[in-house]
Amino acid sequence: MQQKHRNTAMRRHSLTSAITITLALGLAGPALAQQAAPADPQQAATAQELDVVTVTANKRTENIREVATAVTKLSAEQLENINATQMSDYANYVPGLQIQDSGSPGQTQVSMRGIAALSPGSTVGTYVDEAPLGSNSLYQQATLFTLDLLPYDIDSIEVLRGPQGTLYGAGAMGGLIKYVMKKPDTTQNEFRVGMGIADTQGAGGNSFNYRAGGNLVLAQDEVALRASFASNEPNGYVDNLVNGREDINDASQFSGRASILFKNDKASVQFALMKQKIDSPNNSTIALDPTTHDDIYGLANFVVVDEAFKKDIENYALTVDYDLGWANLVSATSYSDVFTSITTDQTYTYGDYTTLFGLPGGSAYLTNDLRLKQFTQEVRLSSKADAPFEWLLGAFYDDERGDNHQFVPLTQFDGSPLPEPFNSIVGSLGDLYLPSTYEETAVFGNAAYKFNDWFKLGAGLRWAQNKQEFTQDVVAGLLAPIGTEFNTSEEDVVTWSVTPQFQVTKDVMVYGKVSTGYQPGGPNIVAVGLPRQVDSSTLTSYEIGMKSAFADSRVLLDVVGYQIHWEDIQVASLVNGVSGLVNGGEATSQGLEIAANFRPIDGLTLGLNAAFNDSNIDEDFPTIVVPDGAGPGADVLINTGLKGDRMPYVPDLTWSATADYYLPLTGDWGLNVGGGYRFVDDRITATTQRQAVAVGGTVVFEEFTPGLNIDSYQALDLYLSVSNAHWSVRGYMKNAFDERAYSTMSDITNQVTGVTHHTAATPIMPRTFGLEVDYRF
Repeated sequence: MQQKHRNTAMRRHSLTSAITITLALGLAGPALAQQAAPADPQQAATAQELDVVTVTANKRTENIREVATAVTKLSAEQLENINATQMSDYANYVPGLQIQDSGSPGQTQVSMRGIAALSPGSTVGTYVDEAPLGSNSLYQQATLFTLDLLPYDIDSIEVLRGPQGTLYGAGAMGGLIKYVMKKPDTTQNEFRVGMGIADTQGAGGNSFNYRAGGNLVLAQDEVALRASFASNEPNGYVDNLVNGREDINDASQFSGRASILFKNDKASVQFALMKQKIDSPNNSTIALDPTTHDDIYGLANFVVVDEAFKKDIENYALTVDYDLGWANLVSATSYSDVFTSITTDQTYTYGDYTTLFGLPGGSAYLTNDLRLKQFTQEVRLSSKADAPFEWLLGAFYDDERGDNHQFVPLTQFDGSPLPEPFNSIVGSLGDLYLPSTYEETAVFGNAAYKFNDWFKLGAGLRWAQNKQEFTQDVVAGLLAPIGTEFNTSEEDVVTWSVTPQFQVTKDVMVYGKVSTGYQPGGPNIVAVGLPRQVDSSTLTSYEIGMKSAFADSRVLLDVVGYQIHWEDIQVASLVNGVSGLVNGGEATSQGLEIAANFRPIDGLTLGLNAAFNDSNIDEDFPTIVVPDGAGPGADVLINTGLKGDRMPYVPDLTWSATADYYLPLTGDWGLNVGGGYRFVDDRITATTQRQAVAVGGTVVFEEFTPGLNIDSYQALDLYLSVSNAHWSVRGYMKNAFDERAYSTMSDITNQVTGVTHHTAATPIMPRTFGLEVDYRF
């Protein structure tokens, strides 16, 4: 037996005390708004109470303290205070939320509660207001490119942890991220402009951002228009040692939105248009020594071909809300057109294929262009609030049309074509088109009955059917067989939930929840050793939680424990150079989440969030058997995960200490000062890969490749702002100690020689100072 290690024991950062750094931003505890000075001194006696926060987790507006699910709400003010421009800026302040930031906005993988994405399909759903935005197909790489909006003109972001399949459907088996946009206000006009400048450690220049927005009343109390745009241009800080270029990972983000609202006493109609663009000429990966995992030349890499990333989103949404008197009727219609393009340098992986033909070492890269056109329609009818019996009935339809083009050229090192006849033979390692369709129809219902003042029982049920079509058209290349294959799939899935809820005292609520979720299966890549279809993966979650308030509501404490049993896990597997899917075995994820907020004095809010998780594979993933051309009776045996493996990129422990202090100044001016201290435990990058050779059923060779280990890290974020009714001036600092830590890591290995050239790693953003100015009128 031979063992191949992709990781060495890395230096583990000691966890220094955060107790001395408690002036922190009020983020992501049991969800509280920041406190302004009391308008009336007589209110001072009650000003220490933490504010009431509402969420729409159950598709109706409710007090977050009364919702029997684990949900975190991030307000627009909280996001602005830390100058959040992408998900990685706030994810560490949400318990149970894990991300892999791959180097630029939009290249983000998300998981919750240890339900890691081991296949292209996402395990976390994303919604914008009332509609999903993101594909359920296996061929749109949804897990690699989670919706990551530039959070401007956003009312809040709600993060729902645990399966949300009953109300939100496919792909929300781990949880849901919901962007709640600001709605037009029919009562008053409002306008805002702002700009900012920032400096990042290692960058050769400054970063700039601009924004503007406004609300215009067209008919008092009846019609209003809201529009906004934001532009963010972060400067790069990674250098390229191959061509000597500096700051190659600069980027450009643009977000624009317009919405118009018509309303009367009975109904409201809102139409919204949103556009987002991300353009990055390179990602932020740097080169590490493959043995020590120390950076080789600081914030630098060896990219031969620029690793560009682009994403364009257009989203149109129409929402109708009608009060029937005895119930509310909501219709939510949306259409999205999403284009994603990413280029990955493959020179150090496949470039030496040219040497097999007597040529000097060459260059290679992968370009992946994705196009998604998605139409969704949801209609639901819900009971009035505050009745003993609450119910909701709905129907949902999702129609997706996707294109996926992958092209892997092999060239000379300078990018010019190989000399003939070699260019005709190996000039294209792969050129394939993977168009697909996904169509889902679902009906769902949710009900809760309040038996008395202390006991409430809720339940939900959803039936969904999806039909998929897939074409595999390989027009050239050596990495996949040339030809066209067609494949289809169809499946019915039922998800359900049961939620008993106990109001132990006026300030203490305890709940239990059993819920299920699923990740859609679908037609598979056609290759020897792979099944024609991959089944849905499903899970069942058991959860017990408590939401409590103490000391006259000056202390909020949420505690939740869970255990999740995951079956038929979809796993990406590489067979003869072709990446397809198999259904793996089972896994168990269990953990504890704590969120607490404390307002000891007027103006000061302290917070602590922590998440403990233990997520492991329960049994070896099924063995893929591929005939080996080395001889008769010889087979290659492949396992993509072994019993006891940790789930990739899932830390055992994350925690953050937060606070916010507001101090009234002269006139209507006020001061906010804060920061946040966050800790992320070590992670593993992949499950163990086993490859063996068997002759006549007897294993004669096997090799194990474990994942790399990424060290734990801690970081400090700070901010200070002064503001009044019109002006706001904010200064902030991200990663104040300039901690060198990594979000992702992978070995870059030569497929001809088997030698690892370097390890590519994405560092968390270096220390960044910034200044923001906004004017409201």
